[in-house]
Amino acid sequence: MVRNFDLRSSLLSLCILVAGLFIWHAATYVPDTGPIGVVLTDDQRDALLAKNMPAEDIELYSSQGVEFPQLEQIAGLGLSRETIEMAGGIRALGISVPDENSAPAPGSLFPSPAQIGVELWATITDPFYVAGTNDMGYGIQIGYSLLRVVIGYALAAAVAIPLGFLIGMSPLAYKALDPYIQVLKPISPLAWMPIALFTIGDSELSSIFVIFICSVWPMLTNTAFGVASVRSDWINVARTHELGAFKTAMTVILPAAAPTIITGMRISIGIAWLVIVAAEMLVGGTGIGYVVWNEWNGLRLDRMIVAILLIGVMGMLLDGLFARLQRAVAYTE
Repeated sequence: MVRNFDLRSSLLSLCILVAGLFIWHAATYVPDTGPIGVVLTDDQRDALLAKNMPAEDIELYSSQGVEFPQLEQIAGLGLSRETIEMAGGIRALGISVPDENSAPAPGSLFPSPAQIGVELWATITDPFYVAGTNDMGYGIQIGYSLLRVVIGYALAAAVAIPLGFLIGMSPLAYKALDPYIQVLKPISPLAWMPIALFTIGDSELSSIFVIFICSVWPMLTNTAFGVASVRSDWINVARTHELGAFKTAMTVILPAAAPTIITGMRISIGIAWLVIVAAEMLVGGTGIGYVVWNEWNGLRLDRMIVAILLIGVMGMLLDGLFARLQRAVAYTE
């Protein structure tokens, strides 16, 4: 019966995936009506790059149908794209370019499932290459993100779990600390980033601090709740056997509260992975969150979507790890 249910759920998931890919393909399909934009030769690209024209500007202008002679004129101005746009566009500078209506439709610029598949395969077959400061494999970038998450998460666990034990075992401590917890818990983790950058002054440590502050609260509250919910008769039995406070906590309270504690840790790791991506977009440098922002700035939507998919897969793996741990410590009375 269970295997039959698993099979049906797997088939339903597969059908949903196929339907989603079909809708995606249909939404991004563009009939072949001839070349879109301008196709530049390698020599032409090299000539423009030699004039310090950014590669993303070359890609954008050529996709809009700007020919090579006009691209040379733009490169000769030595102006950034932002400056040109502020001045009113390319035409305002006296350079003849195609009409805006000749630019490709937005749908044709969004990558199709096939393009994403090609980019995803290239990514997973060479995840650890290093070709420059801003050009590294996604395996390395995910490694940077995971390292920040692990450090901030471990520090949060070292603070939250012992403090949660104290709050759960002491009504006095609970009453004293509860107002602070209720005030600090709802604050968005990213709201701490400006304060962290100002006080710490280092973007790397600031991102770790944000992970720490967002991971503390679920672990703290769940640990306190789990410890406070341990049946009093179990604790009374421990006292009858004259167990000390530490031994009672380790042999009675911890095993009984473990499922609730792991639940808090599972929630925290999900929030930590969610927040590190947003934090890396703000601080930049390295990490999978920075990759998403960097690829967007370069209009590499295919690589950006692959990075987003990898973020989701990594989050699923982290959640699955704690789900297995949760099942391992579960018990039946």
